[in-house]
Amino acid sequence: MKYQKIHFFLITLLLSTVLQSDNKYFPGSKWDLVSPESQGVEAAKVNKLIDMSFNDDATLGVVVIKNGKIIGEKYAANYNLDSHGTSWSMAKSYYAALIGIAIELGEIKSLDDPVAKYLDYYNDERASITIRDLLDMSSGLDFPSHEHEKMFFQQDHLAYSRNVGVEKDAGIKFEYNNTNSMIIGDILFSVTGKKADQLLSERILDPIGATDYKLWKDEAGNVLTYCCVDMSARNYSKFGLLFARDGNWNGNQIIPKAFVDETFQVVWDLTPQWWTDAKRGYSLHWWVSKHDDESKIFNTSGKFGQFTFVDRENDLIFTRITKYKRKDHGDVQKWGPLKYFRWMGVDHAVKTARALLDLGVVKEGSDVVAPVTEKEGESKEFYDQYAEIIDAMADLNRN
Repeated sequence: MKYQKIHFFLITLLLSTVLQSDNKYFPGSKWDLVSPESQGVEAAKVNKLIDMSFNDDATLGVVVIKNGKIIGEKYAANYNLDSHGTSWSMAKSYYAALIGIAIELGEIKSLDDPVAKYLDYYNDERASITIRDLLDMSSGLDFPSHEHEKMFFQQDHLAYSRNVGVEKDAGIKFEYNNTNSMIIGDILFSVTGKKADQLLSERILDPIGATDYKLWKDEAGNVLTYCCVDMSARNYSKFGLLFARDGNWNGNQIIPKAFVDETFQVVWDLTPQWWTDAKRGYSLHWWVSKHDDESKIFNTSGKFGQFTFVDRENDLIFTRITKYKRKDHGDVQKWGPLKYFRWMGVDHAVKTARALLDLGVVKEGSDVVAPVTEKEGESKEFYDQYAEIIDAMADLNRN
């Protein structure tokens, strides 16, 4: 009888532990806003992180989340929690996650499958390139100085990407090549018969309750799987929370935990970039901001300073997006006469486009439809303080 009581107690304790571990908060249509102290974080530290973000006038909004609950949030004047940002390359992490789901569903066998297994046109000099090589940015595909950003101004981004040849052996060097990500979209279409925007909606965004978003396509109807998911800072944060929770959303395993585990490791240990002295890394279309005994912070990252940082071990998310004007003319990119400026590269072409739009030479909607960050949304100070901002995020968990 004594042993039965002990056995019953142990079972009860085990069940209680399991229930407590599964009893994590997930936002629904509304999101709980609580004090930092209620989640074991000092308010002064949260305020410091937010203030540092707003030292840069480009900042549209910031959201800080601990244990699934918002412990800090701020928006610039004339913006609010419903204001859209545009992701730029943060989108890469979103579409990469669909590969993990496709593997779980048996549509793709392995990350180490050659791309040519799914795309016949890769049965050439590119035949040895694997899906992993694409996601780790080590495909060895031709890598010009503009990093294929000129693709942004093409009418058919996929045709452009399909024609990019080999420059070096795969798997030996990190090169941030946008065409890798466009090919990912074609693989997904090959194995599912669905375009990547439909898959992203059905398999990730809708299940986590993301709403009011826009997924961009080029004029040929190809989904821009390297760029351009428009939505609010809170919705970007939901994607970050999904990864912080091992791909699980309120009991629904959306992304396989094994894929999240494999994503959150350091594959490429990179030297500092032009805009920061901080050491960074890369893995499966995610950046590594900090990886040590204290904390392991990974992030999605987009041009002009779009970020969602995820500290999975400490259940912490920090999103920052920059000023952007919501686009109300559909979700198909159209450059009109501005396509002739693509030789300039994205930075100069965008500046020229803004000037012509301001002068009224071309009109948004009738001539041009594109997800382009506002001039006042181009980051400077946030990049300059990047290392300090990462440290401020890590400091949220320090005693």
